[in-house]
Amino acid sequence: MQTLNLQGWIELYPEIATALTVILLLLVYLLARLVFGRGLTYIATQTKTKYDDMVVKKLRPYRASLLAPFIILYTFSYLAPGAMEVIQKISLFFILWLSILTLNGLLDAFNQIYESTPTFTGVSIQGYLDIAKIFSYMVGIILSISVITGDSPLVLLGGLGALTAILLLVFHDTIMALVASVQISANNLVKEGDWLEVPAFEADGVVINMNLHTIKIQNWDKTIAVIPTHKIMDTAYRNWRGMQESGGRRIMRSISLDQNSIQFCSPEMINRYCRIDMIADYITKRRQVIDQYIHEHGAPDSPLDGPQITNVEIFRAYIDAYLKQHPGIHHVPEMDFVIRELAPTASGLPVEIYVFSKTTKWDEYECIQAEIIDHLIAAAAFFDLRLFQQPAGSDFALAFRDQKTRDL
Repeated sequence: MQTLNLQGWIELYPEIATALTVILLLLVYLLARLVFGRGLTYIATQTKTKYDDMVVKKLRPYRASLLAPFIILYTFSYLAPGAMEVIQKISLFFILWLSILTLNGLLDAFNQIYESTPTFTGVSIQGYLDIAKIFSYMVGIILSISVITGDSPLVLLGGLGALTAILLLVFHDTIMALVASVQISANNLVKEGDWLEVPAFEADGVVINMNLHTIKIQNWDKTIAVIPTHKIMDTAYRNWRGMQESGGRRIMRSISLDQNSIQFCSPEMINRYCRIDMIADYITKRRQVIDQYIHEHGAPDSPLDGPQITNVEIFRAYIDAYLKQHPGIHHVPEMDFVIRELAPTASGLPVEIYVFSKTTKWDEYECIQAEIIDHLIAAAAFFDLRLFQQPAGSDFALAFRDQKTRDL
């Protein structure tokens, strides 16, 4: 009976009823905002964990509080029979989309919590969450049309078959990105934190974000390169993750020796090299081989008869010994350790070192590499070797001055 009286009063005074309804709904929203919005925010600030802060930030409880007045409006829409259908449709529309936005906020919070855990290995789930968001938006669109038109969602879904070609055209990039994301994740090709080098996009840096459509790379010059996810499957790229996980970075550098300075070692040179502790044992063994040959065949008439030692051979032995005692170089079977000569060129005889440092940090790696090369360049002269480099203007000036001095 009271409901009938209230309905009759609403019909008699629709303007007053509308104004009171608006005021009531505003009060309900303020109450929900105070209890739900501020309550969650206060609880999150009082706890020590950071995960609830992430949830509150992405959930946006003040926006979610808008659900309360629309739920109240839908529940009591029967009090206005003449406008009940319109009120219900409007209420359901806003309830639907506020719920979808709240759900997507929770998905964002879940992703942020996942990436902030200590066990996070860089394998992103952002692509899968983006798929869930797209699905929720599609469901929201279908249900919204159903609410407005009054048709069943199943009827609308049945009509989508005729629109398949259009949907494939509209969502072409999304479908391509979805397939690429699944391949990347299934094969563990790229993850956040990887050092990625993609020459086609002039990208060389660290992957800072991966989602369904894009991969963001922060280059070493601090610029951001954005690569479509599906393009990464069609483009040649280099992932340095293997180097980072191995704990060693390759050093492959060579120094060029003047071939005119290479010679057989005289007894005086061998005696001098023997005083170098790191290669004393090596030279002693090589000298024993020569002495054994002389004992069996007599003194050779020519340096080309019998075994001999060259200064570049001693230099290579010294490089080997020097690097094996270097604290920054790996000496394990998994890391190649090679000192070799390359083919002679017009620029001299290259002696190459192929080793791995014990660090993958860029600055430390560069320091170790520079220290080794500096030392070997300075040490070459002690083995009666000259380094080869293209002559500069000062070299010509010095030669001209020496010639002029001799002429005088």
